[in-house]
Amino acid sequence: MEQSVNAAELDIRRFTHDDLPEIRQALIDVHADAYAHAMDDEFNQRFPWFVDHWGGHPDFACVIAFDGDEAAAFAYGAPSTPHREWWRDHLAHPPARSRTFSYSELAVRTRWRKTGTAELVTRTLLNDRAEDLAVLLVDTDHPRVQALYESWGFQKVGEHQPFPDSPVFAVMLADLPLR
Repeated sequence: MEQSVNAAELDIRRFTHDDLPEIRQALIDVHADAYAHAMDDEFNQRFPWFVDHWGGHPDFACVIAFDGDEAAAFAYGAPSTPHREWWRDHLAHPPARSRTFSYSELAVRTRWRKTGTAELVTRTLLNDRAEDLAVLLVDTDHPRVQALYESWGFQKVGEHQPFPDSPVFAVMLADLPLR
């Protein structure tokens, strides 16, 4: 019988660009578990490249939730390059305060889903940021995930397909801190 899990019992740890060699495999392992049903998709198979890309940003920020020594979930991103934010093409007038954090990735191992872990790592990552806004992309084929982000204060502002072989994503924007 599988033991029930509680997000409140997880050990939340913060990491930066300098920690990438230490945490890289944990991120890949959590992602592989979270997306095991879709790992035949070539886009998902490129996840290690995305870890290196985002982790290579000098201001990379990552939160990992641990259950003992096992990584259960993570959330990461980095500040957006000014005037190249994902939301910029979708708003006629930029917000007065527009420093933006690009929330790149969230993954939760199957065992910890529906325990509040996704919200816990998201809020831990975002709510003490110095930026004014957070932006993320959600696959438009996953309306329940989009609704989850909306419940945390994100709003869809447009759609974007960053790579020819990537899904079409909803571009979602939120004021920081999240409500």
